[in-house]
Amino acid sequence: MRYGEATVTVVDPRSYMTYQPFLPETAAGNISPRHVVVPLRRVVPKAEVLTGRVTTIDQDRKVATIAPLVGEAYELPFDYLVIALGAVSRTFPIPGLAEQGIGMKGVEEAIGLRNHVLEQLDKAESTTDEEIRRKALTFVFIGGGFAGAETIGEVEDMARDAAKYYKNVSREDMRFVLVDAADKILPEVGPKLGQYGKEHLESRGVEIYLSTSMDSCVDGHVVLKNGLEVDANTIVWTAGVKPNPALSRFGLPLGPRGHVDCEPTLQVKGTDYIWAAGDNAQVPDLVGRKAGNENAWCPPNAQHALRQAKALGDNVVSGMRGFPQKEYEHANKGAVAGLGLHKGVAMIVMGKMKIKLKGRLAWYMHRGYHGMAMPTFNRKIRVFADWTLGMFLKREVVSLGAMENPREEFYEAAKPAPVAAPSKTEEKAKAS
Repeated sequence: MRYGEATVTVVDPRSYMTYQPFLPETAAGNISPRHVVVPLRRVVPKAEVLTGRVTTIDQDRKVATIAPLVGEAYELPFDYLVIALGAVSRTFPIPGLAEQGIGMKGVEEAIGLRNHVLEQLDKAESTTDEEIRRKALTFVFIGGGFAGAETIGEVEDMARDAAKYYKNVSREDMRFVLVDAADKILPEVGPKLGQYGKEHLESRGVEIYLSTSMDSCVDGHVVLKNGLEVDANTIVWTAGVKPNPALSRFGLPLGPRGHVDCEPTLQVKGTDYIWAAGDNAQVPDLVGRKAGNENAWCPPNAQHALRQAKALGDNVVSGMRGFPQKEYEHANKGAVAGLGLHKGVAMIVMGKMKIKLKGRLAWYMHRGYHGMAMPTFNRKIRVFADWTLGMFLKREVVSLGAMENPREEFYEAAKPAPVAAPSKTEEKAKAS
């Protein structure tokens, strides 16, 4: 696109993009939180970045209603529209989940989980009450896909390291529980590697319960369908994702699970000026359909999202200039997962051949692939620098839980001092 040919406006409630595959490593402290996010104003310096939310879209008038962080909502006209809202955690009406659960969709949640876990170790170290200790040192993870398996692997690794600095807390005192409704974990890497991942986590003391789900977790009392009941201060929810619910307000054609229904060109069906990509788009998987699966759709993962973004950009420019659209087609390159330092699984697809790796080599593949896929050269260097420093320096085990309420201490100090009640001597003096 030539400079000045169009004006690009990006509307997002956050001023940065998060590379979500690195959230488990962020929760473990292997990568600095600021290094897994990319500032939008730096990566798209010639675009207009508005921090707010799109609440409605009027397709007839071609205007979007913007709700900024502060001030009144206003209308923003457009000629072409790109829908890339991503996904949110898929939750269910489970009693206690909203109050007790911790998600893993944003860098804020990853930081919060890290601080929370280390805070639980501090609590257990500082009390002699066995019930409080047991609840603080019990960690329940719901969901055995990439997000759940990687997060529990990284967090267990971090907690094991942190326990070395506590006199009254050891890894044997901790209880890690992984729950999934399916009959296997890590389905993305195939049954054999998934079974290896399960056995590996179990060898590290992780309890894994499959073909079951959570019925309730009120006040941290977790009840599973298989009858198991545990008390836990930490309940991490990674049981899948769903398209952003805001899509239902835009008047767009949606698929059965709420995704924007797209053509293979990434154009929204029935339109010639709207495109969609990423986790909120239902895009036909042309490679799978050519192989005979007529209902193949591109899965919601970083591998497809990054490539769809490039195809979408080219098609938007082609649409502006009246050129034909190109169909998005990408063959699966495999999947990689890290399960803690020097531990992982990987399935690499090369044509008709599948290469399966596990252990340290798979971990190198995981870091290498995602390190190179991380957007911007700046962030690539920072992530690799974090990893390099981690080879020579010990992992930080400091809980900065006060970051969640940074003004609390100042607020307490700034409150007016309570007026002291008069002493009995003063009362007698006044009476006389």
